[in-house]
Amino acid sequence: MNPLIKIRNLLSSDRELLSNSIQKTGFFSDEEHKIALELIDDALQKDNSDYHFGVAEVDSKVAGYACYGQRPLTESTYDLYWIVVDPDFQKHGIGKQLMSWSESQIHSAGGTLVIAETSGKKIYEPTRKFYLGIGYREEARIKDFYKKGDDMVIFTKRLGNSIYQ
Repeated sequence: MNPLIKIRNLLSSDRELLSNSIQKTGFFSDEEHKIALELIDDALQKDNSDYHFGVAEVDSKVAGYACYGQRPLTESTYDLYWIVVDPDFQKHGIGKQLMSWSESQIHSAGGTLVIAETSGKKIYEPTRKFYLGIGYREEARIKDFYKKGDDMVIFTKRLGNSIYQ
């Protein structure tokens, strides 16, 4: 049975909990962790941040988050910057809920295209399967993007009644 998942806005009390979740996944380098926290801090400190967060709660416990924003210089394209589900809460549909919530928010804001970028390393295979399983398609792969042997894999999803779906 899947738990009741609530998605709400980011609170300052979430920062440390989300930092712990990022660390516990084992996916992110220290530099990536630092950047994720910079985006959280930006959203907490600015009224009109370019970064939008949805925080997933299960039984009043922070279980993960998604962060997205409009891609600069585009009319209706949005980037999914981060999606993190604490390992203690994985395999319960929380990632799917966070993505559905993000897509709904993006669509409501007039967004028609979501881009999600991830690593081509073997450890990210479940992440790539996750995107494919929720309707994204692999749009491009840039060889050795992050470093030699670590490709960037770009996934896209068209929202709403786009003629390109």
